[in-house]
Amino acid sequence: MELTRIKPNYLGYVGIFCLLNIGHIGFAQDNETAYFSDITESSLPLDPKTHALDVALVDVNGDGSLDIVLALENQPNRLYINDGNGNYSWKKDVFANENNDTEHVRVADMDNDGFVDVVFVAEDNKTHEYYLGNGDGTFRNVSDRLLGKSEGNGLDIGDVNGDGLPDIVIGNTGEGARTFVWLNDPDKPGYLKNSPAGSVPDNHDEVQSVKLFDADGDGDLDMVLGTETPPSRLYFNDGKGNFTEKEGALQTSEPLHSREVIVFDADGDGKEDIFFANLTSNGGQKERNPTGRLFINKGDGKFVDETDSRIPAYSFSTYACNVIDFDRDGDMDIILSALKIPPFEAMQVQALRNDGSGKFSFATEEVIPKVTVERSWGIDVGDVNGDKIPDLMIGAWGDQVRLLLGK
Repeated sequence: MELTRIKPNYLGYVGIFCLLNIGHIGFAQDNETAYFSDITESSLPLDPKTHALDVALVDVNGDGSLDIVLALENQPNRLYINDGNGNYSWKKDVFANENNDTEHVRVADMDNDGFVDVVFVAEDNKTHEYYLGNGDGTFRNVSDRLLGKSEGNGLDIGDVNGDGLPDIVIGNTGEGARTFVWLNDPDKPGYLKNSPAGSVPDNHDEVQSVKLFDADGDGDLDMVLGTETPPSRLYFNDGKGNFTEKEGALQTSEPLHSREVIVFDADGDGKEDIFFANLTSNGGQKERNPTGRLFINKGDGKFVDETDSRIPAYSFSTYACNVIDFDRDGDMDIILSALKIPPFEAMQVQALRNDGSGKFSFATEEVIPKVTVERSWGIDVGDVNGDKIPDLMIGAWGDQVRLLLGK
């Protein structure tokens, strides 16, 4: 039997080469993966020494595109304006020219005029900031309406007493720290008044993060606190802004040093679960297990720590986290900032993929560009270029803030 010899074909070689090297074509650069492109250099103001501890994506000027508010440590807070295509310019002198130790930022329409307003909290120098938006990217400084100074770190905004107006909750640190609840004044929206005495448990916690959400399904906003010193707290709202702590509602299996708490439906049952992002320590020593803890909502106001069966163990510390469906399979995945502590060493931002049932596995190398090796901090999610695909904005401590465009 005579064999037919196949003649060499140049196009065939090219095709074989492409197939063999498909993992290296298009995604070989440090700023690209199959899921995200890092467009920082072309789309953001460049400042490699930014201390952005928190970020907020929000439309401040009513043009339909998401702008960026940065909460900066010991630098004036910043506003970056979106040109509508995901390219940003620094609009200077919008916020006070003060070097406050700003830790977190939240946005809401505080005075009910239809425009976005901004609240910042500061820790070390105890100087919080409050701005009312004019709807055109400018703001009025009304920080004199705030009701006190504190070593603030945790911050959230929501209607806690059911009057239709957003209220401010500040979690504080320092000796004798208490959680502040400042109610929006219905007679003068945008002005604040203290919540009644006894409306919040008098626990002196080192609160690093606050999240308002409906923990028990009764239609009002409850409160979960991530704390530097155990225990973490879960307070239930009676619908009128009075909070109580129920024994056994948040069972923690080990002491945590939490820096951020988020809520989302991890297991697809329609109920929001709680995730705590943790540190080994904030002082350079390895003191606690930094693996994030996932508490599953059982639907009766109780949350069970199911971390061991749902979250892979890890040894890096996390100052910030958020959720995004990066693979667009209908469930929420987790993005983690990452630092090696000790010795406070920069690491790549990390990704945990949800299998749909609330069990997570690492997908960092596949998902996150390598250029994100920095001391990453606050994370927000939104569509910055109008393509209906969520993008990531990532803060940094003494590094460049980064913008990852979703694919």
